[in-house]
Amino acid sequence: MQTLQALEHLQALRRRPDAHKGDAGKVLLVGGANSMAGALVLAGMGALYSGAGWTQLMMLDANSAHLVPSHPELMVHNAHNHDPLQALAQMRPDVVAIGPGLGTSDQALAWLQAGLQWTGPLVLDADALNLLALHPTLVQQLAKRGHVCITPHPGEAARLLGCSNQVVQADRASALQQLVALTQAVVVLKGQHTLLASPQHEAHQCLQGNPGMAVAGMGDVLTGCIAALAAQGARAGFQLWQAAGLGVQLHAMAGDALAHQGVGPVGMTPSELAQEIRAEINAQLQ
Repeated sequence: MQTLQALEHLQALRRRPDAHKGDAGKVLLVGGANSMAGALVLAGMGALYSGAGWTQLMMLDANSAHLVPSHPELMVHNAHNHDPLQALAQMRPDVVAIGPGLGTSDQALAWLQAGLQWTGPLVLDADALNLLALHPTLVQQLAKRGHVCITPHPGEAARLLGCSNQVVQADRASALQQLVALTQAVVVLKGQHTLLASPQHEAHQCLQGNPGMAVAGMGDVLTGCIAALAAQGARAGFQLWQAAGLGVQLHAMAGDALAHQGVGPVGMTPSELAQEIRAEINAQLQ
């Protein structure tokens, strides 16, 4: 298994003096059902601090579909006011990510189905993966679609594979390959030494990261980060595989940097990590 070394791709995202927000890509993040709006906001922070030129949140919780005072850069939409397919056509995002705080309601399912019908790069996480496990026909649709990255933790991987968390953790490399075969997607199997593979790429292992990152919301930040890098990469000549690898490595490096600064391992937060990703990106581009 190869060691993940994705930082070389970052140079492709260096900005020209005349760059504008469109060059950095438009990301649409879908999720934030009742009591889970924070997950979508964290994904939005991950996208913002990873360089997306335009980050929009499609919030399923109508009571939370308003300005985020701490991050007014995030454009928040009430999902109840939008038909999923029409919204994707009208907003014309460069990348769509579905899952952070999504829930498993009929409305959540409708957005997932629309995302699978949409033809652009798609990142699926969290409850989007749980919905796939509940609806095998959607997994078949996913496998035929292409341009998809899924980011399961071991529990979500187990549900997709119809086995237990313990089975996944006992042989993570095998679980990774099974997920690639099942979905034909770029697969990011999260956990200690996160693994990545795709139908076209052999398995890679990220050696960075630390236990301080074992906090709810870290995966949401990663989803936003990968989506933002993919949106920028669409104009820089690389695909979801490169964006996923770069996102995983930057995310883990940010966690290690925070731990080195004494911000963790105990008490490290996803909000802090999202901002540290920005620092890691800019340090690499100096």
